[in-house]
Amino acid sequence: MVLVESIPEHVKYKDNVTYGIPLGKAWKDLISMATKEVNIVSFYWTLTGDDINLNTSSDILGRDILKGLEELPSRNISVRALASIPTIKTNSTDLKVLKQKGAQVRNVNFGRLVGGVLHSKFWIVDRRHVFIGSANMDWRALTQVKELGVVVYNCSNLAKDLYKIFQSYWVMGRSNSSLPEPWPAKYDTTINSYYPLLVKNENVSSKIYLAGSPPSFCPSSRTLDLDAILSIISEARYYIHVAVMEYFPTTRFEKPKRYWPLIDDAIRTAAFNRKVKIKMLISCGLDSDPDMLPYLQSLASMDSPHEGVSIQIKLYILPVGNQTDIPFSRVNHNKYMVTDKVAYIGTSNWSGDYFLTTAGVGLVISQHAPHPVWKTKALQRQLGEVFDRDWHSEFAVNLADLGHQPDCALSRK
Repeated sequence: MVLVESIPEHVKYKDNVTYGIPLGKAWKDLISMATKEVNIVSFYWTLTGDDINLNTSSDILGRDILKGLEELPSRNISVRALASIPTIKTNSTDLKVLKQKGAQVRNVNFGRLVGGVLHSKFWIVDRRHVFIGSANMDWRALTQVKELGVVVYNCSNLAKDLYKIFQSYWVMGRSNSSLPEPWPAKYDTTINSYYPLLVKNENVSSKIYLAGSPPSFCPSSRTLDLDAILSIISEARYYIHVAVMEYFPTTRFEKPKRYWPLIDDAIRTAAFNRKVKIKMLISCGLDSDPDMLPYLQSLASMDSPHEGVSIQIKLYILPVGNQTDIPFSRVNHNKYMVTDKVAYIGTSNWSGDYFLTTAGVGLVISQHAPHPVWKTKALQRQLGEVFDRDWHSEFAVNLADLGHQPDCALSRK
């Protein structure tokens, strides 16, 4: 189990901090390891700068990944690629090129099926290795956007379980598809929050399960992503550290919008009733929605040392510098949480639609190990160190100290 990260170009941390392995390396390794099949899900695909009429050396890694995937069918390795309808507007030819090279490609019309989008981002290689994280199949995810995910190698039980989710998307990618009610038994899982997968490796014992959304795509045996998040928050005893791009206690995309306080209430309850210490690192870039600010201020206003209530919120602001010509970049795209008990790595932002009508997955990991092993091998500890690195970095700004930040849309609210 390995933490994977993308740190954008021109972003430097102080020495002696924890990093995940580079996302580009992880993806290249998975391509080179493949012997039978590669199945990839992404909200959208855009691995070259040409897609946005941009000539940039920053897309070289994206081009390498695309070339690596293109070559797989000629080695008799099956490639299946999934993307969403509707999706963001680009002139991407990735899927067309992959199809020409022998890959199978489908677009799932989540808008027609459930009113949302396919927002999951994961790989399954040979039904043995998996990647789950925040990164879309986008060259910017490799060099211009801060991403976080996890690769689990040689775990066929987990890979086969994720494959069931992949298959549910794949069959719904047919033009005449309609949602089954209930899902056939072959989509059921034996791995969930009640019966996690038990794994032991290098003296680290892990309990793992996959959560999914939306409910209409999950058999009753699958733990829902929202339920996983709420249970993790409710079971934390000492601290909850959250890093997400977007946080709204509302829906965002349906009309009219609705108040949706489930996660917000759980955080407030943990802080007030159980005195769990909360730290939240929310992304702010040029494309962030300034309407997020009052909700964050409301949450932060509960912070009261006198009452023993601790809710600290910082905005993570990546410097844009001379990268102004690259749209939808220079942002912290992470979607994870780490507590004193659990590590959670997901694909969804924290607002209502992502758990009601949008496809996402979350990987929940709880680990135990002897102290020396824990310090060097536990992914849960590593994720905590990555959070601390970002929290104490020059890019994290206290909500109360926001002032004018040229690279953060919330500072203009």
